[in-house]
Amino acid sequence: MSKKETIQYSGADATVSWNGRICIHVGECGRAKGDLFIGGRKPWCEPNLATKDEVRDVVSRCPTGALSVEFADGSRVEQAPSENTVQVAYNGPLFVRGDLDIEGAPEEVPGLACRAALCRCGQSKNKPYCDNSHEEVGFQDYGAVGETGSDRTESGGVLQVRLAQDGPLLMRGNMAIVASSGREAWHGKQAALCRCGASNNKPFCDGQHKKVGFKSG
Repeated sequence: MSKKETIQYSGADATVSWNGRICIHVGECGRAKGDLFIGGRKPWCEPNLATKDEVRDVVSRCPTGALSVEFADGSRVEQAPSENTVQVAYNGPLFVRGDLDIEGAPEEVPGLACRAALCRCGQSKNKPYCDNSHEEVGFQDYGAVGETGSDRTESGGVLQVRLAQDGPLLMRGNMAIVASSGREAWHGKQAALCRCGASNNKPFCDGQHKKVGFKSG
């Protein structure tokens, strides 16, 4: 991932950055009310047409971390949520929010410190990040979560995301896993989450990556 893949939109008070490689076009920005993002307009993003609070709000809606913002006055750009969550998308990726420490996350994409969409179909060409390959390959998992984990005793803090070679996502830190239905289903401090697409216990790893020959590179 290179800086060439990041486009900056500068205004008097704010500069919005967009990294196209990790954007999966969910549309939270383009559908937001106001004039900050207007599809078909050139430039597509106009920071001068929104207040600082509006810019901060819309940028933080981006579930992939592709959008980030820097303010000219040095004011706080984005504060990590008080709770780390892993949302299991219906037939899609893991949407992770929190105080994130993702192994290998590029410094030029600061949005990944709070927001990321992580591949769980196994077919992304930009692992560990989703690139919408799940749509091309017809990945199916409706996002139910059967396990409950442990009782919640703490929340917040750093959530580490480590990448097992040819294996699962290794999550360490306080977290809640949310089913696609919106139900907060699982709580705990450590989880191995499937990213090969073959586990029979999704979103958790059950070792199927070894049987299917999953390659993380």
